[in-house]
Amino acid sequence: MASVLGMLEQREAAARVRVEELREEAARLAGVLEAAEIELERRVIARELLVEALACVFHLRLCPDHER
Repeated sequence: MASVLGMLEQREAAARVRVEELREEAARLAGVLEAAEIELERRVIARELLVEALACVFHLRLCPDHER
């Protein structure tokens, strides 16, 4: 039968491995999150630019005498 100390050491080693795996996963997810945030920001900018462009077109149609 394994000693209590030996069992604790095994569990500690397993916990260290698990912690390292979780750290690696957290680092990977941080990269994924950063990429997703960049994509979101690009899409927000694209939408804002489209709304701005459509507002200009709408304004020109309402005011055909407006200087171009």
